[in-house]
Amino acid sequence: MAIIGRMGGIKLLNRNPPLVSLQFCAALGFAVAGGSAIIYALEQSVKAYDWPVHPPHYPWTHKPLLHALDHASLEYVPFRRLIDVAYSEEEMKQIASEYQIQDGPNEYGEFFMRPGKISDYFPSPYPNEDAAAYANNGAAPPDLSLIVLGREGNEDYILSLLSGYVEPDDVPAGIEVPEGGHYNPYFLGSVIAMAPPLYNNIIEYEDGTPATRTQLAKDVITFLTWCGQPEYDKRQLWAIKANLYFALFLGFLTYINRHKWTSLRSRIVMYNELAKKK
Repeated sequence: MAIIGRMGGIKLLNRNPPLVSLQFCAALGFAVAGGSAIIYALEQSVKAYDWPVHPPHYPWTHKPLLHALDHASLEYVPFRRLIDVAYSEEEMKQIASEYQIQDGPNEYGEFFMRPGKISDYFPSPYPNEDAAAYANNGAAPPDLSLIVLGREGNEDYILSLLSGYVEPDDVPAGIEVPEGGHYNPYFLGSVIAMAPPLYNNIIEYEDGTPATRTQLAKDVITFLTWCGQPEYDKRQLWAIKANLYFALFLGFLTYINRHKWTSLRSRIVMYNELAKKK
């Protein structure tokens, strides 16, 4: 084929191009792809407040296996859940009686108010959702019974949100906060209608613990974690028992494997042919 090409004056295409040209083509391709990616990124630029800041991981004291919980709308939590957790039964009855619960209807078909019982659920601070929205700049607060389990990041997200409010003078440039809103980088959209619920030294601890906003948020979140998982401490206890049983069972299996199964597995059976009788 090469001889025919030379005789006809045809210059054949080199089937093995030099290595330098291949490297040049590869570099050119990467440069074009990189430039296109940069142009697309600049065109589709993401603003700083379009996505929330990811919360860091905090060392919660109730997370380890050998630890328990230290003991907001709580629609699914009754007063009796706190008996032998934070208060005695008599103390819980006294606390429940301080609330007025709507009950009825009576024999006249009317609803009435009565003192709370330990079988009642924690009442909402607002009579209805419209009143809750009006008191919170038009955004009704969510139910907090399962708030910790229903958010990505769980306790870390709630703690970052409660302690992540930024003062109006410190809001980054270019971010517009409407009237009644508050800048919080951990909230989706970075603007939240709920005002900061916690401040330093709004309560006083009996043991002298500094009542910082972070400490208050930690206590609130620990309580909300218990609200969503009342069986948390029991589950931790069952996990400890299960690990102990598994450890004993592992020791038993190790003994069986070492003294029973190993001898069977390593046994070699050899067959010798019997001498044929002449």
